[in-house]
Amino acid sequence: MSLPENRLERFARHIVLPEIGGAGQVALAQKHLVLVGLGGIGSPALQYLAAAGIGKLTLVDDDKVDASNLQRQTLYNERDIGFGKATCAKRWVKLFDPALDVEISDRRIDAENVDALVAGADLVLDGTDNFATRLAVSDACVRAGVPLLSAAVGRFQGQVGAFAGHLDEEACYRCFVGDAFDVEDCDTCAEDGMLGAMAGWVATFAAMQAVRILLDGTSAFGRSDWSKVYLLDGLSPATRAFSIAKDPACSGCASR
Repeated sequence: MSLPENRLERFARHIVLPEIGGAGQVALAQKHLVLVGLGGIGSPALQYLAAAGIGKLTLVDDDKVDASNLQRQTLYNERDIGFGKATCAKRWVKLFDPALDVEISDRRIDAENVDALVAGADLVLDGTDNFATRLAVSDACVRAGVPLLSAAVGRFQGQVGAFAGHLDEEACYRCFVGDAFDVEDCDTCAEDGMLGAMAGWVATFAAMQAVRILLDGTSAFGRSDWSKVYLLDGLSPATRAFSIAKDPACSGCASR
């Protein structure tokens, strides 16, 4: 596969990077990424995922845009208030790059629809705000054999982890957090607050990791980073990373 001339011009700054090159850009055009959650993480992440030229995007969110979102959810504007985030996000992508294939789901994720949403994807990026949804997505990714990039942010801290629990030696997200959080019990930014730029930092870091994973085996930039979690501290500022071991008793991936 080769890129048409107008796409070569659009992605010229990628293509001249030896670590990505033409082969990497062609590979991105053939990838399918599912983005779960279009809020503080998903909103800015989507802007750079679309800008990277990822060929197919499935956008999942059942929420509507609220005025309080605009401080950190940079995809939206005041005209979007009251409208569904998934619909607004699709409109933004199609205006930004009509060549991208965009599908949406504005239903809340549950046991009945989660498997269909992740099936066939090359990568799932989860930026949702509760453990019940995160664990449901993680378990579905394990069942489908799809890798998961999980990103979270609160106040001045964030984390981004890459999981491939369907592989024998790699952890899933449930290995990381355990089974105690199968409820919607996360703290919310409405209660604790959040610096908007912190959400942007975590989101763009997650977008970088997504591109890195999607290019694994294709270009020098590609790398999986499975079972590794990066912590981002906005107060210091600083970053650090640690690895997660696969839990042999994990209810999400051990049977794989």
